[in-house]
Amino acid sequence: MSTLLGDGDYIYRVEDGWGTLPDGWTLGDVAAVGVDARDRVYVFNRGEHPMIVFDHEGNFLTSWGEGIFQRPHGVHMAPDDTVFLTDDGDHTVRKCTLDGKVLLTIGMPGKPSDYQSGLPFNRCTHTALSPQGEIFISDGYGNARVHKYAPDGRHLMSWGEPGTDPGQFNLPHNIVCDDAGWVYVADRENHRIQVFDGNGRYETQWNNMHRPSGLYMTRGKCPICYIGEIGPYLGANRGWPNVGPRISILDHEGKLLARLNRTPSAGTAPGQFISPHGIAVDSHGDIYIGEVSYTGWPSLFPGEPIPEKLRSLQKFVKQKPE
Repeated sequence: MSTLLGDGDYIYRVEDGWGTLPDGWTLGDVAAVGVDARDRVYVFNRGEHPMIVFDHEGNFLTSWGEGIFQRPHGVHMAPDDTVFLTDDGDHTVRKCTLDGKVLLTIGMPGKPSDYQSGLPFNRCTHTALSPQGEIFISDGYGNARVHKYAPDGRHLMSWGEPGTDPGQFNLPHNIVCDDAGWVYVADRENHRIQVFDGNGRYETQWNNMHRPSGLYMTRGKCPICYIGEIGPYLGANRGWPNVGPRISILDHEGKLLARLNRTPSAGTAPGQFISPHGIAVDSHGDIYIGEVSYTGWPSLFPGEPIPEKLRSLQKFVKQKPE
């Protein structure tokens, strides 16, 4: 029997076991997922083959990135058939062709800036492009900053500092930009999405979420935002119901449209989540969720052994309204 999740116009069937790997291959933590114009799915993971590419049906197509990436973290698919890949272990962002040729590197490989110095980069997390091709980079685990670059990689400006006030960050974990040029930052440990103009001016924030981690926004005048929320790790509230992990779907003004979670706490059943870290949506409206399950497991299930083959990638198939 199929597992269905969602509300209203946002109902999805869980396609359990999607994505066929070559014999002997396994996925590590799937940090991020991207989908190109042909609905090929790019899975940026922390296994032996950092970038694994599938077709829409889940057939393996190719892999690349071996020997280049230290700790995959973010994927942004650009409109010119290139992909921006954020590597928080190497403190770099690389612009690549869809077959893995590196076209541009931003940052000094293996050389982080000083912790919380505000200078790029100390464990940068994700990348987004403005309608003009400007590059926004969230930075990240060792900074509380957003950096803006010209399309050729020249640094233009930065904004943000540690804190909880508007315009401050407590782990800017993900970033997207809409067609009007607004910049949306997943301020993870402040439990909010902050919204800025393209020059870093604070506009508003979206609340009522828990540790927003994955972030994806559709194109168009009234975009839809998909948010992967991580559940609590603290002993005091670990396992609390109705705070995640889950996927939330919001309209362009931050209004909640639907939430996807089979049960109100973490788990390994189809439609449950461990740690939804990266998210992408294809032209059919199907959702792909990458999870850092191996990293999240010890915090969610302390003392329990990690399963030998822990799922770190899920596909939800959009159902047509009745």
